[in-house]
Order: sequence, then structure tokens, then C-alpha cells
Amino acid sequence: MQREAWQGSHVTTSQTTPLSTSSATGTERLRAVVTGASSGIGAATVRHLRAAGWDVVAFARRAALLDALAVETGAHPVVGDVTSDDDVAHLVREAEARGPVHAVLNIAGFASGTDPIDASDLDRWRAMFETNVLGTVRVTKAFLPAIRRAGFGTVLVLTSTAGHDAYAGGSGYVATKHAQAAVAETLRLELNGEPIRVLEIAPGMVRTEGFSLTRFDGDQARADAVYDGVEAPLTADDVADVVTFAVTRPQHVAIDTLVLRPVAQSSTTLLARGPLVTRTDR
Repeated sequence: MQREAWQGSHVTTSQTTPLSTSSATGTERLRAVVTGASSGIGAATVRHLRAAGWDVVAFARRAALLDALAVETGAHPVVGDVTSDDDVAHLVREAEARGPVHAVLNIAGFASGTDPIDASDLDRWRAMFETNVLGTVRVTKAFLPAIRRAGFGTVLVLTSTAGHDAYAGGSGYVATKHAQAAVAETLRLELNGEPIRVLEIAPGMVRTEGFSLTRFDGDQARADAVYDGVEAPLTADDVADVVTFAVTRPQHVAIDTLVLRPVAQSSTTLLARGPLVTRTDR
């Protein structure tokens, strides 16, 4: 019955993934797990998915922020860390206790430092790889059996344009995002023949409340300077809107890789600082 629900999931008048599927025990609401859900893109994604009618299990380390988000949105909060096997196992139990899991969104991640490779702090590299890469693998590996039990589903990996184009000073962060992109591509090949989509969303410059501040160890002036003069960087809501769009496409439609940038950013290394104006000399 679950397989039949997947096969017919794209036959809807709205041409989006339906908000519920039929099963032998009745109607099940579609359910997503979102990591990194306490702030930034993760929190915005929870809001957007809840507005779209999904049941959402929100996972993050910071309990107070997570609880506030749960009160605001009705999401189910689970406190934990993607670097912990025990926490992720607990997350799977909590999510499946609510019903089938149809989507796992790997949003958790961070950047630390801007040192060149020959001056790299390997502890920063280890921390980023543990969260950004191994955290993605840990969560995805843990939830694939649940998605298979649901009969169909989606794994989404939030990478970055830094995972496609390197830039000087990106070092460890660039390496983790390239690794995440490779994980998504490899998993997509390995799941061929199963009704499970693997989606990669790669944002460019996004201004959130904490990303650059974390990268610069709390130095607000350096964090603010990243965005100086840039007209309209992406926001967390911009990215969450695209994530939700990708996840809610008909189940037979897989947006393998989607790159989004602010208009001011043409590549990872070409960024306009100042007002965007049309040329009059052409």
C-alpha cells in the first residue's frame, strides 16, 4: 500500500507532493526531520514546512531556542547533536513514534576560521568535518531504514556554492562542503532504483544571525564586514523557501542540485559591493 501511495503521489491537482498518504491504518501526514533547526536556515525551514502543512521534527542542540520554535510553529522539538550516535538514535525513535518519516533535511552545519591551508588549525577542520560531513552521513544513515519503511521519501543536503567553487581562505569549510556534495551525489547513485530522492541545495551568500559571527569567533565587526555594501544578500527565508519548494515537488521529480545566489554575487569570488544599477553605456 505504501508503494502504491508513492506511485500515485504525483497525481494531484496542485502538482506538488501531497500532504498525506493512504495506508492500511488510515491517512498519514507527511513528516520531515530538520537538523540545525534552532536558528538560521534550519529554523526558517521548519517554519516554511509547517506552513506547507507538514509535520516537522526539529532537531538541534540549543533547547531554549528549539522550544521557542516549537511553541511558535507546532513542530516537535528534539534536543541533540548530529555528532552524537546516541542523540541521533534517539531522534530516529522520537520521529518514528509520531509516524512514518518521509523526508530528512540535513541543515546543520557551520564555518570556523578563514586561515589559509598552510596555517590551518586542524581542530577547526575536525569540528567542521564532524558536524558538516559526518553529521550528514550519521543522520542520513540512521534514517534511511525509516524512509524505506515509509515506502518513499527524500534526503536533502544543504551544501553551499563553496562546495562547487573554492575560494582562498575557505580552507576547511570549502573542503567540508565539497565533501557533502560528494556524499549527496554518491548516495543518489547508490539509491538508484528506490523511490528515494537525494536533493542538494547550494546557497551562496546568506546573511543570518549567526553564521559569520561563528566563523569569526564572535567578532561582530568582522562578521558585519562580510556583507558590507552588498545589496540584498540572501536571507534564511529565501533559502528555506527554495528548500521547501524542492521537497514538495511531485515525488517523481528530483531536483538533484540547485544553486541559488543573491543577484550581487555572480560566483564565489565575484561579488558586487554597492548599489546594483543598469548600464547605460551599452
